[in-house]
Amino acid sequence: MIRCDLHTHTFFSDDGRQDMRVMIEKAISLGLACYGTSEHFDYDYLARKLPIQGREMRQIDADAYFSRARRLQREYAGKIKFLAGCEFAYDNKPLAQDKYAEAAEKYAPDYIINSVHTCLGKDCYFPEFFAGKSKTYAYTAYLYRVLESLEAPYPYDIVAHIGYCSRNAPYADPKLRYEDFADILDAVLREIVRRDKILEVNTSAKTAGSPFLPDTDILQRYHDLGGRKVIFSSDAHDDARIGDKRELVSAALRKIGFTRLTLPARAGETGEEL
Repeated sequence: MIRCDLHTHTFFSDDGRQDMRVMIEKAISLGLACYGTSEHFDYDYLARKLPIQGREMRQIDADAYFSRARRLQREYAGKIKFLAGCEFAYDNKPLAQDKYAEAAEKYAPDYIINSVHTCLGKDCYFPEFFAGKSKTYAYTAYLYRVLESLEAPYPYDIVAHIGYCSRNAPYADPKLRYEDFADILDAVLREIVRRDKILEVNTSAKTAGSPFLPDTDILQRYHDLGGRKVIFSSDAHDDARIGDKRELVSAALRKIGFTRLTLPARAGETGEEL
């Protein structure tokens, strides 16, 4: 059974709903050997001056986050491998890219997740992104943004939740299928392999039509293209979802041919057998 979960959020993230200590204790109770918080660094919103549901996005207090996380790392040493990571939400604005680079250098996070939340000036999760757009147009724009994000000029380890745009999409069939977007998905997957990054399997799929993102057809293609580095992530924002669907993901990955998870090298980890 998978015994790691590195994509989670606490009160330090704008949308986090639980204290860090509560999350760590839950991870221990589930038998996890390695657990990480990857708080949102939402400099995409900052650079674009985007509101979130009619209010200003609360940016992370990075000093407070890393101070607390490092203290808890020392406290829980010997009980669980607790890692302090970041989720950098990609944007091509210099303000965002410079702030991500500065954060990576200043805080030396144990790992960095690179994600795409915004595209065409909107967050791909909310209804206004999809207004007046066909599924093909909206998803293609999102996937090209993911491809662009792989060239981010700051260090990162993990490529997050490919298919994020399908989580709350209003289409009758929201599922992101490989066969419908093969060319751009091939470009994305080949670049992940070329850059030797880790592809995340994220079980916060919402109403995407898949139990996890990306689904097995895309994961199979990644494997066919030589991709072997994968990681499990619940994307939990409270303790109820830590490790969610890890048995399902483990079985699906083994069926495709993956034999192990890859943990970030900067965290001092090598991986675990599936």
